[in-house]
Amino acid sequence: MEILSLLGDGIVTAVQPLNLMLIIAGVSVGLFIGAMPGLGSVNGVAILLPVTFLVPPGSAIIFLAAIYYGAMYGGAISSITLGIPGASTAVATTFDGRPLALQGKARLALVAAAIGSFTGGTVAVLLFTGFAPALARVALSFGPPEIFALMLLAFATFVGLGGDDIAKTIFSICFGLVLATVGFDQVSGAARLVLFDMNGFLGGISFLVLAIGVYGIGEMLWTIDSMRGGITQSKADYSVKGIIEDSGTTVREGWKGTAIGSFLGFFVGLLPAAGATPASLMSYGIAKMLAKNPEKFGKGDVGGVAAPEAGNNSASTGSMLPMLTLGIPGSPTTAVLLGGMVIWGLVPGPRLFVDEPEFVWGLIGSFYVSNVAAVFVNIAFIPLFIWMLRMPFTVLAPLIFVLSIVGGFAAMKDMFDIWLLLVFGFGAFFLRKFDYPVAPAVLAIVLGPIAEPTMRQSLLMSSGDPMIFFNRPIAAPIMVVAIFLILLPVFKYMLDRRKRATEQG
Repeated sequence: MEILSLLGDGIVTAVQPLNLMLIIAGVSVGLFIGAMPGLGSVNGVAILLPVTFLVPPGSAIIFLAAIYYGAMYGGAISSITLGIPGASTAVATTFDGRPLALQGKARLALVAAAIGSFTGGTVAVLLFTGFAPALARVALSFGPPEIFALMLLAFATFVGLGGDDIAKTIFSICFGLVLATVGFDQVSGAARLVLFDMNGFLGGISFLVLAIGVYGIGEMLWTIDSMRGGITQSKADYSVKGIIEDSGTTVREGWKGTAIGSFLGFFVGLLPAAGATPASLMSYGIAKMLAKNPEKFGKGDVGGVAAPEAGNNSASTGSMLPMLTLGIPGSPTTAVLLGGMVIWGLVPGPRLFVDEPEFVWGLIGSFYVSNVAAVFVNIAFIPLFIWMLRMPFTVLAPLIFVLSIVGGFAAMKDMFDIWLLLVFGFGAFFLRKFDYPVAPAVLAIVLGPIAEPTMRQSLLMSSGDPMIFFNRPIAAPIMVVAIFLILLPVFKYMLDRRKRATEQG
């Protein structure tokens, strides 16, 4: 009962006129920041951090958290309407969101993204409220072996993402892992795979540059190549009735993916150095694996939109928990928020809930209010988002190209990234022409920089003994499940091959 009383006080604090105004402004600004390729929640929160010095500290962190919420919603917009991920957290949304838009179902995809985001955020806030101390201790018990096991599980869920051609899928994953090793080694500090001694490779390959190149330039080229068969334009029905019908479709067809993303995303968000991007990709992979018709994923499945959106929103809330309870940021954006709290004289850690209860519960209360405000703001702007798709593709293609170039340059302001972006775009186009799946390579680029150092750290801890992954109570069952999932498609392929041979004989 004490938690409910504190939560009630927090919600009352959140709906005070100044805080409510900042929440609505924050989610609105965050929505468009998230939709702009190259910006994302990290840059948005960092850019607007100085503005918060004009208001009290509690209101300031509520405003920044609202921007974070809005940006998580907004990342799906350009992924669906233009095929360009607004941020790395929305890459998985592109897999099914863009095909739905090309089928004339952009409104359905946008509604599915909004409902998935809202559900994921709600589940995460409820878990945050009820189990904060216990979940923080669980997250703290994850060392390098446990995190590597979790990353291997993520790879295992994507083995079947490329369809029945397992060899091409494995090639795609290995290619992505090679790209992930470019630059300085995180453990030894040695430079690796620096092609032609170009200094631009020393910092590694930016995932944002790769994502925009693959899903911006690559998608634009693929669409141009496909225009000979015609492209279905999105319907112009913005009625409340239509949105309600799409909401019913989302609940009916996407409930499983939404549930998976909501719970899995929160847990992954708790882990330091993981964040919303791995959470969204893992949610998509597991939702596909458990789907009744997994072959529909990648071709315009509602669950393929709802799962990653629920995952990244749930993870964004989950990443707040270790920041507040332990002083450990769970994502790059929460690291910026942590810096802001220190500037305002607030010390994150176990004592924060005791020393600053009004601030903590006001912030938690703002999560509930921000989540509700974000879904209404998002749905209200759906007509504007669909209007973008009604433009002729002769206008839309140059717009996509310009936004991709600007987004690729905005991150590091380096022309080298622009050339890489173009190379990745053309490369992704030709890979698709030869039926090579691109999504597993993208997954490898995201998880490779997490999986490799944690594997090496684990082996250093055990003096090279790989049994460290199997003699720890948390890592062992995750490893067993991951290995089973990796081998499952292989066994299935062998059984199908034997069945075909028997039928022919």
